[in-house]
Amino acid sequence: MSDYHKSVLLEESVDALNIKADGVYVDVTFGGGGHSKEILKRLGENGKLFAFDQDADALQNTIEDDRFVLIGENFRYITRFLRFHGVKKVDGVLADLGVSSYQFDEATRGFSTRFDGELDMRMNQASGLSAKVVVNEYEEEKLADVLYLYGELRNARAIARQIVSSRGVKEIDTSFELKEALKRFLPKAKEHKILAQIYQAIRIEVNEELEVLKEFLMQMPELLNEEGRLSVISYHSLEDRLVKRFIRTGKFQGEPEKDFYGNTNEPMKKVGKLIVPTQDEIKVNNRARSAKLRIATLK
Repeated sequence: MSDYHKSVLLEESVDALNIKADGVYVDVTFGGGGHSKEILKRLGENGKLFAFDQDADALQNTIEDDRFVLIGENFRYITRFLRFHGVKKVDGVLADLGVSSYQFDEATRGFSTRFDGELDMRMNQASGLSAKVVVNEYEEEKLADVLYLYGELRNARAIARQIVSSRGVKEIDTSFELKEALKRFLPKAKEHKILAQIYQAIRIEVNEELEVLKEFLMQMPELLNEEGRLSVISYHSLEDRLVKRFIRTGKFQGEPEKDFYGNTNEPMKKVGKLIVPTQDEIKVNNRARSAKLRIATLK
């Protein structure tokens, strides 16, 4: 499945790990294995790479290498499952957040606005909460909150009201049925942008993406070795804001507390500047256009 996913900022994100030949590293978003393969290239025979992916489809891409272990779990449980394998500290962690090319392009997964498929959007297909449940069973107020908070849609309440009205006539089962129900909110010039915001909101809710990211980041100060590196690629402002704020303050809101002398105790510090894809990479892979890479280490 070599076309499963085209890795974004491949060289830059792996360079960020500052790989030691005998180090222990983690790729928490395995997908098609692009980043993992690049890490393995740089590891010596005594190095070790663990990878996480909760998507059963991604597990088919496993790499046959004695230095490699693929764990079929959500990366929010990174510490627990690494300890199961006898690992308490690592030298670097890479996260390429968001949806893989494969998930977008596979109509049956329901991630894409381009295809008509059942509303699903589950990264873990064993999960009970799907996009269909969110669209058809959430109360209007809760649905509006999801669209506003995760899709940043100013008319979230009106869109939620329309969804509730439409599903009262007939259950909304597919992507195109949702699009049809919302057509008055989708002027031709902005249809793709607005739909993308709606889909992003529902997908984040289905997969608890922001909560997962917070739980993951909170574990980094205890998991990383001294001089260990965190390399995170995000694709929208909600994710990037959390990553940036955590690296800067060790918190997700508010400012770090000061001691009697006015000193703060942030656990991490940034390494270098924000990295974004080159125009050449964006030409080859349009999905790279919104990617942002942030790098951190322990303070």
